[in-house]
Amino acid sequence: MKEFAQLTMKDIAEHFGTSVATVSRALKDSPRISAERRKAIQEFAREHNFCPNTIAESLRNSRVMQPKLIGVILPEIVHYYFSSILAGIEEMASQNGYRIMVAVSDEKYEREVKICQSFYENKVCGIIVSQAKDTVNYEHFNRLIDSGVPLVFYDRICTGVDASRVVVDDYKGAFTAVEHLIDTGCKRIAFYGSPMTLEISKNRYNGYKDALLRHGMTVENALTRFCDNRADAEIITPELLRQEDRPDGFFAVNDDTAIGIMYAAKRMGFKVPDDISICGFTNGQRAIACDPTLTTVEQRGRKVGSEAVDILIKKVEGLIPKNKVERRIVKTRLVIRGTTREGLKIKN
Repeated sequence: MKEFAQLTMKDIAEHFGTSVATVSRALKDSPRISAERRKAIQEFAREHNFCPNTIAESLRNSRVMQPKLIGVILPEIVHYYFSSILAGIEEMASQNGYRIMVAVSDEKYEREVKICQSFYENKVCGIIVSQAKDTVNYEHFNRLIDSGVPLVFYDRICTGVDASRVVVDDYKGAFTAVEHLIDTGCKRIAFYGSPMTLEISKNRYNGYKDALLRHGMTVENALTRFCDNRADAEIITPELLRQEDRPDGFFAVNDDTAIGIMYAAKRMGFKVPDDISICGFTNGQRAIACDPTLTTVEQRGRKVGSEAVDILIKKVEGLIPKNKVERRIVKTRLVIRGTTREGLKIKN
């Protein structure tokens, strides 16, 4: 795997016992430097993956201040939660005179690595990132930190990386949601979640499990499914609902999955929420566009985005030491609507 370029022109100059100006001219193939010296410097730079700071070079030529540029990595762009986080990032960055460079990993580890490399080469002052679902190797993040690039994780954090992070209270949000399902009469509650390699999945599952245990209910592996999108939910749900001891409540890791559960249940002739109660986690626009409207946990994405930018800017400007790990938790709230029995009394 290609490592991040860390060599500077000063490093090359020290290696050859010459000046930075000489190195710069050699790399530009200036005839003022001997052909032998030019070739040696250029080959050394290539062998060590030297990446010239093109932004700094253009700024030196134009004599303007270096731009304040933040790299932002989104796992996906169509998801309401990530787009709302991006809106919060952009708003706070703009208010503080920073610009953002946005890239989408499309939930792919290799693409995420390439984006980090590209951001490094473009000399961003820091990076705000939510890891891809299949990322289990964190070397690319650690190399950025070792190179002095501040990182702030949001939503999905890497426990193997010692970096600042902003998350919502996933555990409490899930606990409150499942407790609401129990309080409104549900006896068997299924859990649909993302892979347990993600901390958000672990935290939401633990909230689900502890709510059941708090109320003297059994945690059944048979009611747990790894499912975090609508298409899969519509395929998986009928299997559960055909069982004799079917669940009468569902807690889903996000709204799209919850909506998939709801429409699968309705197609099978079940009434929501009379027969089946459902709760999601996001509170995006789709939660109020479905029928009935969805009870869900609100994540407050714009707040997550603005908090992440606040940490990063303070690190860049020296108000928070770069080596200090800042942890912030954004509170969730349960929004009760029509897919749970108590929600029938509430109009939107």
